[in-house]
Amino acid sequence: MNLLKESVDDIEHAAQDVVSKDKDAKIGHKSQDSPFFGYKTHLAMTKERIITGAVVTSGKKGDGPILPELIEQSEQRGIDVDTVIGDAAYSGKKNLELAKEKDIKIVAKLNPAICQGFRKKEDEFDYNKDADMFVCPAGHLAIRKVKQGKKNVAKNQVITYYFDVEKCKSCPFKRGVL
Repeated sequence: MNLLKESVDDIEHAAQDVVSKDKDAKIGHKSQDSPFFGYKTHLAMTKERIITGAVVTSGKKGDGPILPELIEQSEQRGIDVDTVIGDAAYSGKKNLELAKEKDIKIVAKLNPAICQGFRKKEDEFDYNKDADMFVCPAGHLAIRKVKQGKKNVAKNQVITYYFDVEKCKSCPFKRGVL
């Protein structure tokens, strides 16, 4: 019993080191301070709450990139998609472009990273709306963010996201490694 308690305690207190035989399950974040290990279910549904599309991804996958697949599944099932209602995760550049192309309205709060235009290489990092942070391609959440510039003086405040340098040093996506 003590061994089981210790094992559970080790798992609960392990920051990013999750031991599992399931190689597809990954660490996701429901907030900055509450990571989870496993999968996410992304659903599309009508206003009557009839599910018209579903995609299961690893925990680290962002919500926004799944929208095109959910729209496609819904359309294949005979649904005329004219409006998507969601949170800030769905207001990414690619989703807004797709919505314009398909004449679909997206009702979602715009993330400052999108509407203020300071993101670079927006395809490489996903925004995690629950944690209000960016996630790198390796699945690591930014450890903090800082607003720079004078508050209420100009519109040119910049938000800088910081990542764990030690994790970046051993990143498999580091330039020249992959």
